[in-house]
Amino acid sequence: MSVVDDETGVRELAAIAEGVVGRAVRGEQVEAFVLRGGETDVRVYQGDVEHFVSAQSEGIGVRVIVDGRTGFAYAGALTPDAIDEVLAEARDNVQYGTVDEFAGLAEPDGVAVSPQQLWSDELVALPTERKIALATELEQLTLALDSRVRIDDANYSDAWAVTAAATTTGISETSRENGCYVTVAALADDGDETQSGFGYSVGRTPGEIDLDRASGLAAERATRLLGATKPPSGRVTVVLDPMVTASFLSIIGSTLNGEAVVKGRSLFRDRLGESIAASAVTLVDDPTNPLAFAATETDGEGLAARRNVLIDHGVLSQFTHSSYSARRAGTVSTGNAVRGSFATTPGVGAMALALEPGSRDQEALIADLDGAVLIQSVTGLHSGVNPISGDFSAGASGLLIAGGALGSPVREFTIASTLQRMLLDLAEVGSDVEWLPGSAAGVSLVIHDVTVSGV
Repeated sequence: MSVVDDETGVRELAAIAEGVVGRAVRGEQVEAFVLRGGETDVRVYQGDVEHFVSAQSEGIGVRVIVDGRTGFAYAGALTPDAIDEVLAEARDNVQYGTVDEFAGLAEPDGVAVSPQQLWSDELVALPTERKIALATELEQLTLALDSRVRIDDANYSDAWAVTAAATTTGISETSRENGCYVTVAALADDGDETQSGFGYSVGRTPGEIDLDRASGLAAERATRLLGATKPPSGRVTVVLDPMVTASFLSIIGSTLNGEAVVKGRSLFRDRLGESIAASAVTLVDDPTNPLAFAATETDGEGLAARRNVLIDHGVLSQFTHSSYSARRAGTVSTGNAVRGSFATTPGVGAMALALEPGSRDQEALIADLDGAVLIQSVTGLHSGVNPISGDFSAGASGLLIAGGALGSPVREFTIASTLQRMLLDLAEVGSDVEWLPGSAAGVSLVIHDVTVSGV
């Protein structure tokens, strides 16, 4: 990882952001967001490096707001000329903006930043040879677990980012974070049949990467599905595996997005204070939790990240908001502005969603069930959900549950319900929280009355 391993880079970017903001003239609100980052991706196949990329990028995005009109511009360089040009272009673009009475930059709100350990010097110092070795070892470990297993690909990836944000409203924040993960895609063959399985492990440091766990997940999931058939159709109880739950939570998080709410695109837009889920459901967005892979100190506007309880024992208690969506909704920011890069303006989104866990792990949950299905993977979920009505349908695979034990593998079936119904029919939350890359953590869930369409 080629990056300064001290605070020098942070101070440099902060000086750039402050310098742009310092050039604001009377009547202007100016925001500068500066980013320098990089990533490494290694893919190994049959012991050889099939793909290797190590890339870095940097740039600046500038917003200028005058009398309700917003101009934005960005540049993928941090030279003085590029910075001059992007500020001039943002000012020029103001004249083309539509007047918006809610346009404006975030202002300090007094919420203190929760310090996080988001930077690993160990990861910075990790040599390229070791990154390749991690992917190679992962491939070898997975192959050794079962003679029926072969590898589609084994991967190591890491990423780092240094950012600085400054505004004429008084915000001045910086951040430095990095992380790494491994993934392996396994194939299991038995005669003419082939099934696939996926394994992973994530960490802030290389020492947190668990190759045995990643290889075990991939091999087990691939071989478990050999001989799979379609299950009988009906309305059944399902157990969602943690990775599947994480996908559902990210969709539920999007329905609690303040931007979607003010635009009338959320199925929960008029239901604050109402019971929308079973009492077992407490959904929290907490990017200050150090266990969250997406933990952060500040949001995309430079406000302190904070813990927000969105659903409290089944009751919808709040939506996520940026400063802009909050102004439109007549409320205050929840510190949930998100920004994809220096080339975009802030939007709204959950950062680290998680359900408050229960007291029993997946094995204990399954022990109470009969005639149920463990859903281990879903396909087409995001495209199969209607965010307005809540209807969804997705392809799935997993294992039947009979007499409190896992039974035959099943695949090529669909599960269908509505998000509203699933939240209300959620019977129990597991204790097996898994922190994953992305905006949501996984945990096992027991949900009644889900439509399974098989044979």
